[in-house]
Amino acid sequence: MARRQPEQQAPPVQRLRIRYAKRGRLRFTSHRDFGRAFERALRRAGIPMAYSSGFSPHPRISYATASPTGAASEAEYLEIALAEVCVPEKVRAELDAALPTGLDVLGVVESDGTSLADRLTGSLWRIDLPDVDQQLIVDAVAGFLAAGSATTERMTKNGLRTFDARASVVRLEAADGALILITEHQAPLVRPDDVLTAMTRLDPNFAPQLPQITRLAQGEIDHTSGEISEPF
Repeated sequence: MARRQPEQQAPPVQRLRIRYAKRGRLRFTSHRDFGRAFERALRRAGIPMAYSSGFSPHPRISYATASPTGAASEAEYLEIALAEVCVPEKVRAELDAALPTGLDVLGVVESDGTSLADRLTGSLWRIDLPDVDQQLIVDAVAGFLAAGSATTERMTKNGLRTFDARASVVRLEAADGALILITEHQAPLVRPDDVLTAMTRLDPNFAPQLPQITRLAQGEIDHTSGEISEPF
């Protein structure tokens, strides 16, 4: 008996790029939990998704550079592929209504055909430090920027890994009770908590206990100006 061939799906007719936010208590949503919530929202909103071919077709969704669990964000991105052409603003409104408050769809545009991952080379973060004296913040920033390297450790699926957090920092400055941070997306990906850990290693008096991390922007870094151009 001939082996049954997997069903072949029609190619997508439209790709949409989506920007969404994680706010309030929903900042604790893991990437996996968000993925499940987003697929449910797609079904509830009746979005005509394109599906992959094979024995287990799944909706064509491309995720990129998710923020760490516990960090809020105003600049998370993904792309979806559709089986029918839709009006982007209508998709935005329907998905936003189908997702829980705190997972908010901020914008939907047609993809320009570029790789979303290639357009996301850096992130702008604000890290509020309500339990740290302002002078300690200023001193810790100065010490970190003056360092040739700043090691940190993180447990990964392959065990404890040590890496240089300083190499990925494009910009770091003290604000009023906060840090403004721009990181370049390198391998391994340096997170804001990695930078805080490295800063504390250099200056043990720093040691924030209640950091509140928010990604404000994500996109391509202009190394001349230090600014980020978002992929919309």
